[in-house]
Amino acid sequence: MYVPFDTMPEEARIWIYQSNRKFSDEEVAALEEEVKNFVEGWAAHGTGLEASFLIKYNRFIILAVNQEGQHATGCSIDASVHFIQQLEQKYNVELLDKMNVTFKQGEFITHKPLIEFKKLAKDKSVSANTIVFNNLVNTVGEWQDFWEVPAGESWHSRFF
Repeated sequence: MYVPFDTMPEEARIWIYQSNRKFSDEEVAALEEEVKNFVEGWAAHGTGLEASFLIKYNRFIILAVNQEGQHATGCSIDASVHFIQQLEQKYNVELLDKMNVTFKQGEFITHKPLIEFKKLAKDKSVSANTIVFNNLVNTVGEWQDFWEVPAGESWHSRFF
């Protein structure tokens, strides 16, 4: 069952998928429809999940489940990963590769392989103050407080 993202409790579980490229506005419109259709039918053991999604910066797909009622289970999580894999193929993007870093450079959002980000840190092209997207957050509350943070305050800090 789809609910608006802003109604999800802070404890709601989230999964963040970052794209290796920015989606066009037309792609975002199509994605919003596809993701909403998936979320509306998302279920665990035959019981619908109270779920939502958000597409941020034309680059991130964020799925959320309120686990106060029905918890997302292995099969329902597998279904979401399969859905994300379908989006990867349809839009010719990478959404599941966790070996990439997305960060802000002024007003722009940059996506680099982890090895390139390490080199940028070594060359001082990025710093502990660079805003990074910490996609390891697990809940809506963590997302609100710790998703867009200075690199020095996230797991990226080991590169400085």
